[in-house]
Amino acid sequence: MKLTKPDQKRRQFLKFTALTPLGLFGVTQALQADVVSHKSILPKGTTILFQGDSITDAGRDRSRYYANNTRGMGTSYVYQIVAELLAHHPADQIKCYNRGISGNKVYQLAARWEEDCIQIQPQVLSILIGVNDFWHTLRSGYDGTPDTFNSDLRALLKRTQDEVPGIKVLLGEPFAVTGGQAITSEWKDGFTPYQRMVKEIATDFNASFIPFQQVFDEALKQAPASHWCPDGVHPSIAGAFLMKDAWLETFNKLS
Repeated sequence: MKLTKPDQKRRQFLKFTALTPLGLFGVTQALQADVVSHKSILPKGTTILFQGDSITDAGRDRSRYYANNTRGMGTSYVYQIVAELLAHHPADQIKCYNRGISGNKVYQLAARWEEDCIQIQPQVLSILIGVNDFWHTLRSGYDGTPDTFNSDLRALLKRTQDEVPGIKVLLGEPFAVTGGQAITSEWKDGFTPYQRMVKEIATDFNASFIPFQQVFDEALKQAPASHWCPDGVHPSIAGAFLMKDAWLETFNKLS
């Protein structure tokens, strides 16, 4: 018997209705399996604070300053990290805050540290800073030096560890992606001391070091800077994904 169009639609609907519960059950089981496969390494209720400059800020709505707010996470690597943590650890009551502010250098972090770090009392602190400490000497009249950066960052971490005992710190390596529009020949030698100092400081303060420069250098073997980080400083969606993976790899090694 030939079906009319209404009959065909009704049969398709009945078929969909019959299959959907089973299909949804399978999807739900798969999601549950994925969630439970990510075992927590931190106590329930852990607070994680992200600090830095525009790379961390990423256009966040600063009026949405409370934990785990979508608009308060920005649009870059922090958002992707928080999404993954909250999805994979739904029972752990993790609280994530983003306090990155565009244009910041280390001394500007220090000026707002009481409100934007100490009062939050995070168990985990992630800092990505340094690009402006160099970049602004080229274009904004900032007269800081590598030694300024070194002493400022050390003082900030010393204060943090004194006032938030037991805090776990992740230090992201500031990076410059070769081929990016903002990366001139001046970066080749001038920026390297800042990167080296972050690694040395991480060692001296028993902090975890995230090698973002290496991450992007490896990525350039697959695609140019325009794909990962068009201006060489601010990552694209794809670049933020690489940063997210590198951050989580380091975070998952915390003990």
